[in-house]
Amino acid sequence: MKPSTKLLSPDNHALVLIDFEGQMAFATKSIAISELRNNVAIISGASKIFNVPTIVTTVAEQSFSGPVFPEVQEAYPMETSNYIDRTTMNTWEDEAAYKAITGTKKQKLVLAGLWTGVCIVGPALSALEENYDVYVITDACGDVSDEAHERAVQRMIHAGVKPVTSVQYLLELQRDWARQETYVAVTNLMKKYGGSYGLGIHYAHNMLNH
Repeated sequence: MKPSTKLLSPDNHALVLIDFEGQMAFATKSIAISELRNNVAIISGASKIFNVPTIVTTVAEQSFSGPVFPEVQEAYPMETSNYIDRTTMNTWEDEAAYKAITGTKKQKLVLAGLWTGVCIVGPALSALEENYDVYVITDACGDVSDEAHERAVQRMIHAGVKPVTSVQYLLELQRDWARQETYVAVTNLMKKYGGSYGLGIHYAHNMLNH
């Protein structure tokens, strides 16, 4: 009856959202931007629902990359969420970002962002070397080509990173549909951003009323 310690739970990890900005998205080709935005909305919303410590970091926001996705701002408004802007491509090499991430005191780190082969590989491999347990939400990442994304994911898996998907992340946190305190928020999030799965929930809820 005891769940695996390798599973993610609301209180055993921190989420790091890296460079979900317009300029990075414009060149992303490994995933449709509409799908990427939905997946980013799912993981941002999930972390908000479950009060997961979440760090939002940008690169050259004012001078090059632009503001973060609206889906991130919906869960973590710019005015109140202390976004960390960097010049380094590797988030782990930025002092403010490093202190914010390690300051959560969470041994498990979940990463998502753009681009997979640069801005995710860097902190993922760096965190592994400092003995963190690292997860990457692969369908909330993207790169300039399928090849770039797939080789980056493959490289990280070979190094010991655990790949997960956006819906998997959300449902691993919910874990039990009897958790009524988060049930409505989770199903509402999926109705809005969960594609056909969300439509199924919407259908079921409405049909049950009849």
